[in-house]
Amino acid sequence: MNESSWGAPPGAGQWGPPEYGPASSLRGAAPTASAGPVHDWGDAAQTRPMPIVPEPGGHQDDDRDHREHRHIRDNRDHPDDRGAAPRSGPLFRDDQPQEPMPTSVPGSDRSPDSEKPKKKSAGRNLRAAIGVGAGLGAVILASLFVYKPVFIGVIAIAVVVGLWELTSRLAERKDIRVPLVPLAVGGTAMVVAGYVRGAEGAWVAMALTALAVLVWRMTEAPENYLRDVTAGVFAAFYVPFLATFVALMLAADDGPQRVLTFLLLTVVSDTGAYAVGWRFGKHKLAPRISPGKTREGLVGALLFAMVAGALCMEFLIKHGAWWQGLLLGLAVAASATLGDLGESMIKRDLGIKDMGTLLPGHGGIMDRLDSLLPTAPIVWLLFVVFVGAG
Repeated sequence: MNESSWGAPPGAGQWGPPEYGPASSLRGAAPTASAGPVHDWGDAAQTRPMPIVPEPGGHQDDDRDHREHRHIRDNRDHPDDRGAAPRSGPLFRDDQPQEPMPTSVPGSDRSPDSEKPKKKSAGRNLRAAIGVGAGLGAVILASLFVYKPVFIGVIAIAVVVGLWELTSRLAERKDIRVPLVPLAVGGTAMVVAGYVRGAEGAWVAMALTALAVLVWRMTEAPENYLRDVTAGVFAAFYVPFLATFVALMLAADDGPQRVLTFLLLTVVSDTGAYAVGWRFGKHKLAPRISPGKTREGLVGALLFAMVAGALCMEFLIKHGAWWQGLLLGLAVAASATLGDLGESMIKRDLGIKDMGTLLPGHGGIMDRLDSLLPTAPIVWLLFVVFVGAG
């Protein structure tokens, strides 16, 4: 019994405060003149029956009918009976003023502080993420506008590291043995061939890389051969072949501006999705694939990318128009989101959070390329349609 049951009508309450037990266990007599404090238990006797009101869940429920109208006998005959009321204090609980209920239950892990909403967390080391991102941006811009072949080298390094991360996770989590050497050599050849010989050169390098994976895997046991070479061809297409379209953009006369527009729109799309989703996100976009992504975040990605696309096409791309930038930003936001979800699907299948730990605050190289890789061919194609191959 607690204070929440205070306020019962007179005559139906218990004798004494709740911590001394129910009235059914009292054997002593109480004064009959008033419902005031009990001063002497031995000099008075009960002259009328006192109804017993059992407590819910208490021991009176078992024999309530038997003791409903039982008389309370003289306490002098049974001085040691349990539940005797104290010699002072109110007889009925009605005589005491009702007190407010406590805000927390003793012993409970809830408290007023625990009811306060918790602040949202970014989930990563933002300081490290910003520092690493700024460093990568400086390297990319320097190599992009100083000497184009240096930027081709940056793409090739990113491709090789991304292949290493992907094949390592496949071996660790799924025991899929993908030969890294032919992938790394073929991936580098794809990027260089795309820059030098265009799309035809990239396709030829892709075919030769797939053939090299099949032959290299023949040097090992035949068990799981089909599984391993299939994963190898997928890795060759997913990482180096898609990255080759960045080299195709760079080969144009205004290649640095095209690549910069491609990078800016992808980064702005990711930033808009994060900012709007973190602040306003309530409706999940794909909870089974990536629980952190929301529909509100997708709207933010679309708006941010379309505005950035209009500005870039108007001021960075020769013969570009702002309305083309709107379409370009729309396509980038959609492809970047799908690319992010695609890699999230791969990581969920592998049972990992990040592809690597090379970049503090970001994860691995593949965790940064997930949006860029599927976006590159779409941006290259739209540039060709809007302003030509250059």
